[in-house]
Formats: sequence, structure tokens, C-alpha cells
Amino acid sequence: MRLKDKVCVITGAAQGIGEACAMRFAREGAKVVISDVQDGKGESVAGAIRKDGGEAMYFACDVSKKSDCDDLIAATVEAYGQVDVHLSNAAVLVAKDFLDLTEEDWTKTLDVNLTGFFYAGQSAAKQMVRQGFGTIINMSSVNAVMAIPTATPYTVCKGGVLQLTKSMALSLAPHGIRVNAVGPGTIATEMGKSMMANDAARKRVLSRTPLGRPGEPDEIA
Repeated sequence: MRLKDKVCVITGAAQGIGEACAMRFAREGAKVVISDVQDGKGESVAGAIRKDGGEAMYFACDVSKKSDCDDLIAATVEAYGQVDVHLSNAAVLVAKDFLDLTEEDWTKTLDVNLTGFFYAGQSAAKQMVRQGFGTIINMSSVNAVMAIPTATPYTVCKGGVLQLTKSMALSLAPHGIRVNAVGPGTIATEMGKSMMANDAARKRVLSRTPLGRPGEPDEIA
């Protein structure tokens, strides 16, 4: 069990890749803190882990609010004493043509998908500096380097997450903290399926996917 007794915080863990990571981390022996804005689903994931004999708790967190991110880390430390791993995964997707995007579409996406990564990562990092150790993982995407014309805000954010990760890694290395990004392709989550809503979209997505199929959340975990 590679994560035995490690305390792992995951944002956006109520479904999709975040849920799969939470379940896998728990199977590897971690104490998992599930965070999301979907309380019912988040509580269900934590409950499923406990039912399987693991240890988990749910804590509501809107990563676009710095105070929520600070409270998430504080609650984790209160419950488990430390934070060994922080995985920033929470994200939203607005699928529209560039010319149809609204100011709200743009702002909402950046608040969660980029600013939220900064807030959550910084909150975790401050605790890890106090401890003298820790690992931070940012869920980026192949879209960090490959654009999608119908998901401009999402694509811009994933590019930003890649650079944020590099900056964090350099800044935090002297404190004994590792920072890495994961860059999945199209994964068979609710979000991924929305990008393949019709045959033409599915063909376009799979044309850039060497295996000829979407990945599964468990593969990313």
C-alpha cells in the first residue's frame, strides 16, 4: 500500500477523475479528504471509501474562494494532523464557439480552473512548508498545448495550470515539496462525454487519440 497513512486532499472529487483518484488513493492506504461543491455526491464518495474499509471525510469547498481553500486545509489538519498530498482537480467546462462566449463564461471558468488552482495550491503549500514536506499535483490536460475551438476558456486555463505548476515546483522545491502536473487526453467522464456529444465531435476527438478510444478515469488515477 504505497500511500499507507498518507493524508491526501482532492478537490473536485465528487465525480470523474477526482472520484477515481480518491478511490485509488484510499485503496493504497491513504486517508482521503474529498472536497467539492456537490455535497451529496461528495458525501457518497467518502461513504463508499469508508464502506470499503478505508478512511475518508467530505469537506465542502468552492476553490474559487480563497477562504474555502484555507478552511479545507485547516479542517484536514484538524482531522488528520497534516497534508501529505494535495491534488487540485476541480474544473468546469463551457463548450461554446469563441464568438458566443460571454463575460460570465470566461470569468467563471478562470475563477475555478486557474485561480482555484492557485488558491488551493497555495493553501496546501503553506501547510506543507510548516511540515517540511509534501506533494502537490495539478490536473492539467493535453489542452495545455493543444487548443479546442469550442472550449477557449478551458484551454487557456489548462495552459495556465501548466505554467503555474512549473513556477510552484521551482518555488517550493527548497522546502522539500514536489509539484507536478498530469495532462490527460479525453477521458470518459461527464465532462469528456460532453465533448463527444455527436458523431462528428466524437470522430474529431478520437482522430487525435492514438488508442482510438477515450481514457478511463481509473487509468488517470
